[in-house]
Amino acid sequence: MPSELLEALRAQPGGEQLLTVAREGVYLVGGAVRDLLRGETPRELDVVVEAGAGEEDEGEGLLAGLGGEAHVHDRFGTATVTVGGTRVDVARARRERYPAPGALPEVEPAGLREDLRRRDFTVNAIALALAGPRAGELSAVEHAREDLRAGLLRVLHDGSFIDDPTRLWRLGRYRARTGFEIEEHTAQLAAQALAGEALDTVSRARVGAELRLALGEPDPVAALQSLRELGVLAALEERLGFDARLAASALDLLAEAAASSPGAPLRPDLLLLGVMFRPMGADVLEEGVELAMYELLDGMGFPGTDRERVLRMAICADAMADELAHAEESSEIYEAVSHESLEGVALAGAWDESGWSDAWGSAHRWLTQLRHVNLQITGDDLIAAGIPEGPEIGRRLEAALCAKLDEQLDDGRAAELAAALRVR
Repeated sequence: MPSELLEALRAQPGGEQLLTVAREGVYLVGGAVRDLLRGETPRELDVVVEAGAGEEDEGEGLLAGLGGEAHVHDRFGTATVTVGGTRVDVARARRERYPAPGALPEVEPAGLREDLRRRDFTVNAIALALAGPRAGELSAVEHAREDLRAGLLRVLHDGSFIDDPTRLWRLGRYRARTGFEIEEHTAQLAAQALAGEALDTVSRARVGAELRLALGEPDPVAALQSLRELGVLAALEERLGFDARLAASALDLLAEAAASSPGAPLRPDLLLLGVMFRPMGADVLEEGVELAMYELLDGMGFPGTDRERVLRMAICADAMADELAHAEESSEIYEAVSHESLEGVALAGAWDESGWSDAWGSAHRWLTQLRHVNLQITGDDLIAAGIPEGPEIGRRLEAALCAKLDEQLDDGRAAELAAALRVR
């Protein structure tokens, strides 16, 4: 019922403020309406102001009424503001024209109907009037309500994936997030677009933005697995892969590391990239593979430190797993992983479709226990004891730490200093 939908919106973070400032010609659209109709909480609120409705500056007035700092994107006539912790995207209703496959669209003002017809999937092409005599009423493209009831993802026209190939990424994400099936003809169109290398017409920067959205999904493992199954990851680079069981195991290990040191700056997104790139990393000795990995991450806009962490994870995971599997002493675990990221250790220790990894126990011990073992002495103590400054200081401290890890020392600074001084 119209009143029920509006009350459902009012109960959402930011919904009360939005309904208070909305005027006739303002609509909630897209995934937010889809989610409300399913009884779910929208991730963000997408608002459209119909061209010619109300005052010319209705969009600006709406933003001013919502408060907060608005981020305006002039090219598409859109703006974003955060209200009650929820992102609200405000846009003028528009039509789009794609000058070439994969290009950014050219836009111009239009009515609500045309705005809905430009969208990606029918279940996202539904609008809810927020004010005026039609408040609470729904507007939708053909098949939208039927597809929502049936749980189907259907494109609005046959050229959808050619015009904007990033919709292939959204298809994979929405399938994982909603649990919807892909409508048969839409699945055929997606396969044809991938076979025709449609994604090659999109810049790597835009692909990188879509990949980040997948990594930021409520269940990123399901999203990436869906993209792998559709063939989207292989279209990006045929040697990429994604093992959902491996990823889930690695994330579990990383979560235990986080629990043992709350507040640690861990990066599950980089860990999942490591899972994606691991098949390429296993072939790093082949000419050009490492450079191809680097250029792919660079082209997608990942900064240098992130690139290096992902590359090292992907390249070193197998060798590190072997060392961890054969480590018998705590010091051997330390020697295998002390210079690696926690994400890399989690990846090396994870188990995959073949079952439990022999490296898991060692990785778990390092992530939850051994990495917290530290010496009480420092290099200054060794210098005071007569050891000259230089690499020798680090070597002796490391030897003392290994002895402490293997429980070969008595407690206290004296025992640690004696162990460091005994090193030859």
